[in-house]
Amino acid sequence: MKPSLKRRLWHQITGMLVPAWLVLGIVSVVLYRGSSFGPWLMVHLLLLGALTTAILVWSQHFADSLLKNTAPGGRYWLGVRLTVHTVGAAMVMIGMTGAWWYAVLAGGILVGINALVHATILVQQLRGALPARFSPLVRYYIAAAGCLVVGVTLGILMAHPGSTTAGDATAAADSYERLYIAHIGLNLLGWVGLTVIGTVALLLPTVLHSRVLSTTTAAARPTLPILLAGLVVLGSGSYADSRIITAAGVVIYLVGFARVLRELVEHVRRSPAVSYAGWSITAALAWFALCAVGFSAVVVTAASWSDAAAGLEALVPYFAVGFGGQIMIGALSFLIPVVLGGGPRASKATARELDRAGLFRVAVVNGALVLTLLPLSDLVTDVLGAVILATLAFFIVLMVRALRINRKNRTPPGSGLPPLAHDVAAVPAPPPRSRLSMVVAAAAALALTLAIGVALDPSGVSLASGSGSKATGHTTTVDVTMADTRFSPDTIDVPVGDTLVITLTNTDGMLHDLVFNSGVESGSVEPKATTTVEVGVIDADLDGWCSIGGHRLLGMLLTVNAVGAESADSDDSSQLRHGAMGSDPSEGTLAADDIDVMAEPGSDFVARDARLAPTAPVTVHTSTMTVRNTETEVAPGVTQMLWTYNGTAPGPVLRGRVNDVFEITFVNEGTIGHSLDFHAGSLAPDKPMQTIDPGEELTYRFTATRSGVWLYHCSTMPMSVHLANGMFGAVIIDPPGMSVVDQEYVLIQSEFYLGHQGEEGDAIKVATQRPDLLTFNGYANQYVTAPLTATVGETVRIWVLDAGPNESSSFHVVGGQFDTVFSEGEYLLRDGGSTGTGGAQALAMMPAQGGFVELTFDEAGTYPFVSHVMSDAEKGARGLFLVTG
Repeated sequence: MKPSLKRRLWHQITGMLVPAWLVLGIVSVVLYRGSSFGPWLMVHLLLLGALTTAILVWSQHFADSLLKNTAPGGRYWLGVRLTVHTVGAAMVMIGMTGAWWYAVLAGGILVGINALVHATILVQQLRGALPARFSPLVRYYIAAAGCLVVGVTLGILMAHPGSTTAGDATAAADSYERLYIAHIGLNLLGWVGLTVIGTVALLLPTVLHSRVLSTTTAAARPTLPILLAGLVVLGSGSYADSRIITAAGVVIYLVGFARVLRELVEHVRRSPAVSYAGWSITAALAWFALCAVGFSAVVVTAASWSDAAAGLEALVPYFAVGFGGQIMIGALSFLIPVVLGGGPRASKATARELDRAGLFRVAVVNGALVLTLLPLSDLVTDVLGAVILATLAFFIVLMVRALRINRKNRTPPGSGLPPLAHDVAAVPAPPPRSRLSMVVAAAAALALTLAIGVALDPSGVSLASGSGSKATGHTTTVDVTMADTRFSPDTIDVPVGDTLVITLTNTDGMLHDLVFNSGVESGSVEPKATTTVEVGVIDADLDGWCSIGGHRLLGMLLTVNAVGAESADSDDSSQLRHGAMGSDPSEGTLAADDIDVMAEPGSDFVARDARLAPTAPVTVHTSTMTVRNTETEVAPGVTQMLWTYNGTAPGPVLRGRVNDVFEITFVNEGTIGHSLDFHAGSLAPDKPMQTIDPGEELTYRFTATRSGVWLYHCSTMPMSVHLANGMFGAVIIDPPGMSVVDQEYVLIQSEFYLGHQGEEGDAIKVATQRPDLLTFNGYANQYVTAPLTATVGETVRIWVLDAGPNESSSFHVVGGQFDTVFSEGEYLLRDGGSTGTGGAQALAMMPAQGGFVELTFDEAGTYPFVSHVMSDAEKGARGLFLVTG
């Protein structure tokens, strides 16, 4: 096989990796449309898959050419590196799709190691090369690879379910958002941005057939330190919890980019683009500059890290498609004819095919991107997105056709040397009339796209809430107050077509605001202040909420009902962050939407009795446990169809002594197979723990040989779903010599992953570990409504079990101190310990662990008890002790 043929086959084989990733991106859009996970997958298939693959191939190609020094191992080892990256990136995608974090971890490590190897090889090449005019540009590729290593590491941390959930809820949320902002900055501005800046300094003049300026190297050499300084400052600001520093880092980066951009603009001015490659690369650079400016503006003007992350999230599609997609396809459209070669005839024919309808394609993509910036409905935006996707995907068709055309028009190689870029004849510039016709055709295509979108959603071009309705000329003015994390009134009825004006007064002692899903915002309202919110003409129902940290979760919601309007559904914007591993249910009434942790239960509510019955004076304990599907209220106004033992979740509490025998008749009256697993027994699980079908029963007999508080649960797979849907309980085996106390209570912490109202839980939420409620004894905050009682001077023992299935617990009584702590079969502290004055503040438990604590209340009062994983306490894992004198 001749060298030129080897070279051509190499580029044909590696060149198909990029289209393969693009095809997977198209498939993901179809399969995950409407899912909150879909945009994340699409963006990562484009950036981590297609664009990163192209960077690995072509940065190595350019380094070889600029340094005139082939990389160690040549194409073979580059092929190995591409394989490693492809496997790693695929593992990340699969791991995120299936919520398998260890797959994400392994894939991320492969991608990061591959980037390190890439950088190391480039360093070796640079050191071994003779001085060359443009060799400093290779340093951009080395620095970019370093950014990818750090960016991937941040992504792995973000994807880990427990990396940002511990401690204070607001701090945990901020931690995630800061990781997200640094992740985006280092990957888009660092890995992609540095690579592109180091490449276009030479590539764009070549595409435009413009002479490279003598100042290019001089501009590039000091520019890289400025860009890197900006990225370091950006990352430092995120780490130091300073949005100002983070934004300053982006500004420093923009200063460096402006040095290169100024020369590129001069090239465009002297030699305007006449091909698809030139138009596409120029448009991509414009989007990159605009998005980088937007990055800085969003971070510096945001009121919180959460707001900054939300604003940046809105920019990511423009970074990915406007910049990443266009720079990649534009560059490939120019480079493919160069590397395939085959003589002037083949090169011209290949280039001509890749340039087909070039101006039309660029105008459609960029025009549609601009239109998506307008406040259009989701459906119209989806139609525009489909047009953008189809137009970019047309490159795949042209690439396949170009490869066939190249084969047909090749001339036998003479010396076997590939033609240089400047030897490939430029694609003839389309005449002005042809260019005008393509622009007109693009405008017509966009107008038709909008017409289709409006036909599917007639209100889709409303520029404000309700602007699609005929205004009545009447203004409805409503006074709304904010206090105690509530809007009053929280529902406003407005005749369709009326203009709504809200006089908003904050009578509370804390900061609040009002945000509508139409985009209208009040801005922050200080305590005791009043502001006016002009909502606009109302033609559809609106949802409003307070966006201050956590207030929306606490039920600070406002609804505007458009009286006389047709009902319409509204959707929350898609999320691209790593935290969205999976998707929420998309149809029906979601129980999670009705959570109000500050609400009071109905008048007929009866809290589960937490008092622990004394140990029965028998040595054989017999009971029947029957599985029933029971619709159960788990929070005020929130019901789920639970799978229960004896009709309750948790199931009945069993109690005995060491060496007592428990004989359980297990009956399945449910609708699917279930089982029992008693941790209090030590025996082979094959028979007693087997799954039995509806209508069947079995006998489960075990001897309790060890003391402690033991979990029992259904072990039928998926075990996490069965446990999360109510199939758990506790067995308490008294340790010998246990002290006599005045009061005993038992609290079992568990999680709910809510599905639709009155239906079973959401298995995807369980798998991705995103609980909606944390409860003691199966109902959120029930012991706030019905406090547990004690008397001053009494010794109170509290047995606590973490049933899981996923969340840990740290049981704490506010205002109390434990003088005795028994955990997992052992006293950690008893009667103040060896000093007699020792105390404990919390009982720490992982899922399926438990114990008890003892304390004495010295004063009358109300003592809260919580899981000190505070975000869990705020989701319902809290209660009160009411202590009387």
